[in-house]
Amino acid sequence: MNAPIPATAFRAADRLGAIGVSEIVRLTQEANQLKRQGQPVIVLGLGEPDFDTPAHILEAAQQAMARGETHYTVLDGTAELKAAIQHKFKHDNGLEFALNEITAGAGAKQILYNALMASLNPGDEVILPAPYWTSYADMVLIAGGVPVVVPCTEANGFRITPEQLGAAITPRTRWVLINSPSNPSGAAYSAEQLRPVLEVVERHPQVWLLADDIYEHILYDGRAFATPAAVLPSLRERTLTVNGVSKSYAMTGWRLGYGAGPKALIAAMAVVQSQATSCPSSISQAAAVAALTGPQDVVRERCQAFQDRRDLVVAALNASPGLRCRVPEGAFYTFASCEGVLGRTTPGGMLLRTDADFCAYLLREHHVAVVPGGVLGLAPYFRISYAASTADLQEACARIQRACQALF
Repeated sequence: MNAPIPATAFRAADRLGAIGVSEIVRLTQEANQLKRQGQPVIVLGLGEPDFDTPAHILEAAQQAMARGETHYTVLDGTAELKAAIQHKFKHDNGLEFALNEITAGAGAKQILYNALMASLNPGDEVILPAPYWTSYADMVLIAGGVPVVVPCTEANGFRITPEQLGAAITPRTRWVLINSPSNPSGAAYSAEQLRPVLEVVERHPQVWLLADDIYEHILYDGRAFATPAAVLPSLRERTLTVNGVSKSYAMTGWRLGYGAGPKALIAAMAVVQSQATSCPSSISQAAAVAALTGPQDVVRERCQAFQDRRDLVVAALNASPGLRCRVPEGAFYTFASCEGVLGRTTPGGMLLRTDADFCAYLLREHHVAVVPGGVLGLAPYFRISYAASTADLQEACARIQRACQALF
């Protein structure tokens, strides 16, 4: 009798060798596992508003279902959704786009992914000011590109300088990615801060700009939002402006993002999407129309709630021995330095060498889950998402203070 042929072990594609599941997701899964085991963990890892989707948006989705709008739609967005996006860009940003210059997908993340897959050849470079959202670098890698990380100092508000950008650009540079307000730092560029950076891009015709504006409406202390294509209109034909409904309208689970830019780029992105997800959810598109065209009072009210939480967390972190936290201008994150606790030892005898060590200590001994800055491109820092209840934030901050006081 012939011996059975052994099964061949699975072989992953080479392009996955340098990446994995998002580290933020992994850390959150670890924290949730501890919660399931009965540990009183407070998770401040994911960037997800704790608010519910506003009622008028839910009603619009229900009405769409009742009308039978449960089928495939046009590949990259219904005419109604594109018209709503078109109006939003004109009303909010002073930008005018034709409908064939607009695309919608399953989240702003897919819009970014589509753009990179549609534009990068092997070895093309994408400049990422650090700290950055960890998925940016992995998406560049999976598309065959090379992330070029430019560390941005706390002294400059975690913003890239024109000099840094100029030094990072090479003949292989294809994109510069600007995220303002920023995940993870909460840093935001004013128009005056943005213009000299954009002028560097303007001097290099082969370089395009990816503007991730997803936190546009979460901006504090009366600051005015600035988007690159409006600040320097000469870059409009080299800019993809990305946004979505997830953060401002508490619609993370609806998975609806959008972008606008030159029609040749938008058409190429549609090719990528056609072989991935096809159209975004028909119901989510109807809900997004209501979000973009309906009352905006709830967005402003929730922004004020986030600002109050920001102030609570920043004050508490700065009162913690060894920690230092600048005041972020927007988004719903703090990005605090833990340099002052490194080299110290926990009550359990663990020497804290890195920000990852400090975050592991917070999780395992004090049951607070945060994200180390090293996975976000800049150490030794850690990110807190304060898109959580005030009670949870107060308790988490008290635990962090106790954790710092216990070190020796």
